This record gives sequence, structure tokens and C-alpha cells, in this order.
Amino acid sequence: MTHSELPRTLTPTDRTRLRRFKENASFERADLEAILDAGFVCHLGVIVDGVPMVVPTVYGRDERYLYVHGSVASRSLTGAADDADETICVTVTHVDGLVLARSVFEHGVNYRCAMLYGVPRTLTDDAEKTEALRLITEHTAPGQWDYARRPSRKELAATTVLALSLEEASVKISAGPPDDGDSADAELGLWAGTLPLTTRWGAPTADPVLPASRTAPAHIVARAGTRQG
Repeated sequence: MTHSELPRTLTPTDRTRLRRFKENASFERADLEAILDAGFVCHLGVIVDGVPMVVPTVYGRDERYLYVHGSVASRSLTGAADDADETICVTVTHVDGLVLARSVFEHGVNYRCAMLYGVPRTLTDDAEKTEALRLITEHTAPGQWDYARRPSRKELAATTVLALSLEEASVKISAGPPDDGDSADAELGLWAGTLPLTTRWGAPTADPVLPASRTAPAHIVARAGTRQG
């Protein structure tokens, strides 16, 4: 099945169906993909030795899977990989601003977030693992895979890569101004509104050991000043 043939809506499950603020839910695959594409750090939630562990890590994706990687000694990855029946949870969140209402109770946050559930698959084939690492690298720093040295067989053997299906996902989006403009608090004479938040890439900073003549490649320079998220 090609990307164009994939269902363009997500099927709600007991874990992904919203019980509160249902108006913030989206089951459009395009919204899920946009949230994943706008970030590069996720939070991986696993159970290790009976205790929950949440680990921030970079990720990449294709049409069907989200990929995370780490050392074969990583307890978070090996714990998820060792138990074939253990469901993990991955979240990606973007904060777009504060919602400052007339009362503290009505304050909030404008955000976009995605939460994925599933039993991960450990990649064992070197070609598949290499492709997943390419996706992670290109998602984080487009153009870097073809610029830098690629992983050796020894480095591949030292790396664990997990693939998590995009099939079971919860997407929430909150946007807009405070919603207390027609309440009794509107008579207080207080300012209310939103405080937007944006993040931009800065200028590249060279490794101090590089000769002055070694300049940053074009694909890195081009990101300076652009928005992330």
C-alpha cells in the first residue's frame, strides 16, 4: 500500500479517544504528520524493571513508522525491545503560546501534540536499520546524511533502533484567544490575550578545533534564522 493509499483518518481507540475537550481532537492523518514533521525530539515512555521511565530522544519517520534509536546498552530501548508484549508511548508536543485570560483559572496554553501507542518492533536487518538511521538523521538535519560519514557495521551493531507504528495515535490541537470574553470577568477591566512562542535556529558555531578555512556546509547555513516547529 502506497502513502496515497493509506487511510487519511485515524481510527479512535479506547486509548486515543478524548474524554475531555473533545473539540481539540483531530483524527486527520495530515495533522499527525504535520506535528511529527515540525519537531525532532519526542518523549519515549516505557516500563523498565516495573518502573515507568520517560526519555527524550530524537526521531524520524516514514509513512508507516516512527523510529527511535540509541545504544544497545540503553535501558529504555532494551527494556522496550526485550518484552515483545510491552506497549510503549511516544509523545511530541509543540507549545505555540500562552493563553492569558482575565482569571487565573481560565489561563491555558496553545499547543499541538501527538501521542502514539503500540508495541515496538526492533530492527535487526542492517539495510532496514540503516534506512531508519537515515530517516532520523535527515529529519533532524536535512542534508547531513550525504555530507557526513555514514555508520559502520560496528556502529550499526552497537545501535538499537525501534519502529513504532503510526496507526494508533491521539492528536490534540489547541489554538485561539481566551474564552472568558463573555463572562462576568470581562467587566474587570483587565488585559487578556495570547503570548505567542516561536523558536528559530541560530547561526552555526564551528568546532573550535576546525581550521578557519573550514566553513559550514550550505544545508546547515540555510537553516539559520528559520523557524523550528
